[in-house]
Amino acid sequence: MTDAADITQKTTTVGSGSSAREIAIIHRAARRKKPGPAFVWLGGYRSGMAGTKAVELDAFAGELGLAAIRFDYSGHGISGGVFREGTISRWLEEAIAVLDDIKPKRVILVGSSMGGWIALRLVQELRKRKKAAKIDGIVLIAPAPDFTAELIEPSLTDKERQSLAERGYFEEHSEYSPEPNIYTRDLIEDGRRNLVMTGIIETGCPVHILQGMKDPDVPYAHALKLVEFLPADDVVLTLIRDGDHRLSRPQDIEKLKTAVSGLILND
Repeated sequence: MTDAADITQKTTTVGSGSSAREIAIIHRAARRKKPGPAFVWLGGYRSGMAGTKAVELDAFAGELGLAAIRFDYSGHGISGGVFREGTISRWLEEAIAVLDDIKPKRVILVGSSMGGWIALRLVQELRKRKKAAKIDGIVLIAPAPDFTAELIEPSLTDKERQSLAERGYFEEHSEYSPEPNIYTRDLIEDGRRNLVMTGIIETGCPVHILQGMKDPDVPYAHALKLVEFLPADDVVLTLIRDGDHRLSRPQDIEKLKTAVSGLILND
């Protein structure tokens, strides 16, 4: 059973001056005497914390008596900021700020699509700190690390390259929204500074990847490639033969719950 009293909605300010933005957070407090890890949701590109997977993960944490942390990147959902100003570095900074605000002692990171990239960069940044949340495990859903360099740049058309050069962005039809996807030159250039699939990625924890084989946005070959960069970790890759990119169907949500459950250590 869950209680609305366990849930707090708040904001935290990230950046200063003209770069300041208010980041919306929903925090579910743990009800266990031994709280265990907090689930941390890291959403995808143009995806908010009110999406199906994020809400289901939060509810599952409630069932288990665990804490859960959701937030919207700047330019997403109910957070402040301008979407077109978003970059991997900027959204990573916000993820770090949210953890600094809530201060969980242990976490399980759950990253969807671009959120998988943010999760892997977050691990790298937290490992540099003397005092940081301990990462018990990571679940990556249709992960898209390095997607700007690996998936976007190689397939740019001459028209898109021209638009990037002249306008600073290009638009692409979205299957999930009436509004087109917008990819900026800043996002792509910043992406090159945040690449993770350039050498061994040391997470220091178990990793479970869920990947649809009918994903039109992030081909499952990308997940297979990612596994090659995680040789030091206990990695499980679940390929869902009829799964799409969202993996939000009831049967997909059950796989997500199973993956997360498998990372919860006995307390």
